[in-house]
Amino acid sequence: MRVQYKDLLAKFERILESRGLKKEYAHAAAGVFAQNSLDGIYSHGVNRFPRVVRYLEKGEIDPYAIPECEIQMGAMERWNGHRGFGPLNAKLAMDRACELAKQYGIGIVALGNNNHWMRGGSYGWQAANQGCIGICWSNTMPNMPAWGGKDRRIGNNPIVMAIPRSNGKHVVIDCAVSQFSYGKIQEARLKGQQLSVPGGYDSNGNLTTDPAEIEKTWRVLPMGYWKGSGISIALDLIATVLTNGNSVHKIGTFGEEVGLSQVMIAIDPSKMNSVDLTDEIVDQILTNIKESEPVQENGSIYYPGERELITREENLKNGIPVMDEVWETLELLEKQIEEK
Repeated sequence: MRVQYKDLLAKFERILESRGLKKEYAHAAAGVFAQNSLDGIYSHGVNRFPRVVRYLEKGEIDPYAIPECEIQMGAMERWNGHRGFGPLNAKLAMDRACELAKQYGIGIVALGNNNHWMRGGSYGWQAANQGCIGICWSNTMPNMPAWGGKDRRIGNNPIVMAIPRSNGKHVVIDCAVSQFSYGKIQEARLKGQQLSVPGGYDSNGNLTTDPAEIEKTWRVLPMGYWKGSGISIALDLIATVLTNGNSVHKIGTFGEEVGLSQVMIAIDPSKMNSVDLTDEIVDQILTNIKESEPVQENGSIYYPGERELITREENLKNGIPVMDEVWETLELLEKQIEEK
């Protein structure tokens, strides 16, 4: 089924407000999930929404928490999210990083003790919409073995990089350092699909494309094998040092994926280039890449973020695809409002 953006946004907002978020916060948070879904990132939009509601109901997310700046040092700040609503805290942190970048050329906000930020790419688009280069990442619970190990000791810590274009068609790469994020693995299972390439190990220790098998073992594959493992460790170290917050190891002792450490970096290229010059540089590079000879006849080469722009336009026109199973869960969550 397909649901119009405004209708999905309203449903999210009603459910969140009923679970304790103030109206303005519920609207902003609902917008994060609705926008993720609009852009085709269903794994961190409509499909992930019920899990976040459960976290609110269990008290793992404090709907009343207000993030607090603990240290200010020029272009660099440390904030405590107090385990509030992750996407809203992360949005505030990236907005602050952009403010600092407009003043100093670069802004860095280390956000500790926050909850899951959902789709990291949101904050890349957010920075680019303000004319800034955005770089950000988060650690996670231990959900991936270090290269050469069997048990989960490192996170598939997502990293985002965004480059602005004045026409709004920004370049945004958003990826976990596992071959597939858990959200994408769940999405493939719900759709009854196999992964396009091996994404983890089955119960016999063999690489598999079966998402259900990977969810059984929780042994996801680092992207680039040992390279992804090393990047994961480095991202966790930097985030934990800058926030003085929780490492992947410590998050693993909480029982749920809460209290994460995140870093937001914004760089204002207008301090060095005119907007036109930045556009010219980006356009030349992208044009060269898109002129590549495709592997498949009549195939297309896409730059990072381009598919999301295409999906956004399609979903605005035709509605957002929602699986029946997920819609039934949303209907149940909304029905519970009437029963209270």
